[in-house]
Amino acid sequence: MATESLVEEFSLTELDRKAIDTTRVLAADAVEKVGNGHPGTAISLAPAAYLIFQKHLRHDPKDPNWIGRDRFILSPGHTSLTLYLQLFLSGYGLEMEDIAALRTWGAKTPGHPEFGHTAGVEITTGPLGQGLASAVGFAYSQRRMRGLLDPDAPAGTSPFDHTIYVIASDGDLQEGVTSEASSLAGHQELGNLVVIYDDNKISIEDDTDIAFTEDVLGRYAAYGWHTQRVDWTETGEYVEDVAALDAAIRAAKAETGRPSIISLRTIIGWPSPTKQNTGGIHGSKLGGEEVAGLKKALGFDTGKTFAIEDEVLAHARQTVVRGAAAHEAWNKDFDAWKAANPESAALLARLESGQLPEGWTEKLPVFEPGSTMATRAASGKVINAIADELPELWGGSADLAGSNNTTIDTAKSFAPERRSTDSWSASPYGRVLHFGIREHAAASIVNGIVLSSPTRAFSGTFLIFSDYQRPAIRLAALMGVPSIFVWTHDSIGLGEDGPTHQPVEQLASLRAIPNFDVIRPADANEVAYAWRGMLELTGTPSGIVLSRQNLPIYDRSAAGFRSAEGTLKGGYVLAEAVRDGAEVTPDVILIATGSEVELAVEARGELAAKNIAARVVSLPSHEWFAKQDAAYRESVLPAAVAARVSVEAGVAQGWRELVGAHGEIVSLDHFGASADYKKLYSEFGITTAAVVAAAETSVQNAAN
Repeated sequence: MATESLVEEFSLTELDRKAIDTTRVLAADAVEKVGNGHPGTAISLAPAAYLIFQKHLRHDPKDPNWIGRDRFILSPGHTSLTLYLQLFLSGYGLEMEDIAALRTWGAKTPGHPEFGHTAGVEITTGPLGQGLASAVGFAYSQRRMRGLLDPDAPAGTSPFDHTIYVIASDGDLQEGVTSEASSLAGHQELGNLVVIYDDNKISIEDDTDIAFTEDVLGRYAAYGWHTQRVDWTETGEYVEDVAALDAAIRAAKAETGRPSIISLRTIIGWPSPTKQNTGGIHGSKLGGEEVAGLKKALGFDTGKTFAIEDEVLAHARQTVVRGAAAHEAWNKDFDAWKAANPESAALLARLESGQLPEGWTEKLPVFEPGSTMATRAASGKVINAIADELPELWGGSADLAGSNNTTIDTAKSFAPERRSTDSWSASPYGRVLHFGIREHAAASIVNGIVLSSPTRAFSGTFLIFSDYQRPAIRLAALMGVPSIFVWTHDSIGLGEDGPTHQPVEQLASLRAIPNFDVIRPADANEVAYAWRGMLELTGTPSGIVLSRQNLPIYDRSAAGFRSAEGTLKGGYVLAEAVRDGAEVTPDVILIATGSEVELAVEARGELAAKNIAARVVSLPSHEWFAKQDAAYRESVLPAAVAARVSVEAGVAQGWRELVGAHGEIVSLDHFGASADYKKLYSEFGITTAAVVAAAETSVQNAAN
């Protein structure tokens, strides 16, 4: 639901104009000083950014995390100065020395905006398209929070109503992820999303006509968006009609049943005298003469750098006063809501604290041994077992709900009611997400949800399609936001679908992403603890990797076996080495993950018959295991036991460090094939016999 603008009527005073022009000059100065950067868009978008921050955005610079604020997302992160200069003017704590330190070590003004690094930055942007795609997630979360906490409030009256503003570029709209996400935004009728598309027709390769000539507004109209055009070139001369843009923003906010996009035709770098409207001003400094020409055209002293008149800065920083007043007014509504809704207020307080409800782990299912279950099926049971205890948990699949087991059975689908189908009952406040076949957008949207609300969202698809999601996964890791990615069909175990769908290198490549946790549980009870671990961690995103095929549920009371609670440590002794009925120091350690733990357990038995005592270590998460102290890791993988074997139906990369020089690696270093999964494991040598042979070789190697 859209919020009211900060000012009732549009006006643009001389001081406003001076502030706008000052930001143009500061953008040129900052890039010139550091010698690199992107000044052009920051110069030409100065009026639009100023209009949003000064006239429309409901925000409190002294409380950047105020939950009642509107959100602003700069999708083309390369033009970071567009945002930094407004944060400077608005009083977020950036000062002139920060602008002058652009793109330098330790500065609050890095080359692209970074979430958690600079106050007022809502999301890390840089890879084009991610900002706009995640903004759709911001809009999702606003509606979900309203539905969770204040569903019956009339439109526009809830303290949880806010607007998401986005500036997007030609580059953002060329990236495929924005097509996926924008299609979903139209389908979801997200009336609280307002996008200003900077249609300047220039990219690094100069005129975009060489590669991009589509009718953008026609495309967005087809998605179901409200579209408007503001053309500052339509008179034949360049006239920055800020009033027209203001009117378009107000019209966009008034359209509450559709997301809105405003195509703003600008000239990049205007009024730079010779480089405006060229690729040369997009990603390079202007040069001394051009900077002087820009300053002269705007009436600034060409001999001064990083200068702003006190009167201009004081005028712009009235945003602090307006923001405080908006915050105070919101507080009155919020206090009234809390008084009328004590249970919801308590829920919100818990969510904002980051705490999970007391006793919630008691709802985690315990799976009885003696049967088999695919870990994807176990994951679905865990989600449904804890759903009532954790109303903040929501998510769904990229058109694979039945395969991913990501549906909360008692919940409605998150969509306008008229989107209901024979299979799904929809509600705008539902909690089952349907991304369609849009894996890339699914990941970006989940990032936006988790960034902009205290809820926990997940998306599901096959592990092989994590390749489509990698840019968003990497950004989640970079930002340290606890998005959850559910990936099923974890190996050649999916069988007949063949090599296009059988992940081989994905586990290793995902583990290579810093600050990202990969969890591949071995049985149903490890799945329960894996979900517990993911939900208890709030500083890292996680990917849980699940099997299609049934796997045994281990009897933890059997001789030598240990509790699945060890999953929380990333690696643990699943089955201790036993000789003559007694636990002993192992002759060899068998380390496995997921589906292949079964092979290690079977090999343990066969090795015992050969008088080789084998310890089985289940290692569901390399990352969680690496976080344990050295003493614990030594207790699981003692250095004195050099004979080791790793078993995983994926590439060997990453395992040598764990098995050591004398160890053996049972892996799959080529693509799969189409056949029954049991046949594939046999043909590719990922078998109990192969593990036994590798163990014998490793024992011999270690003895020599």
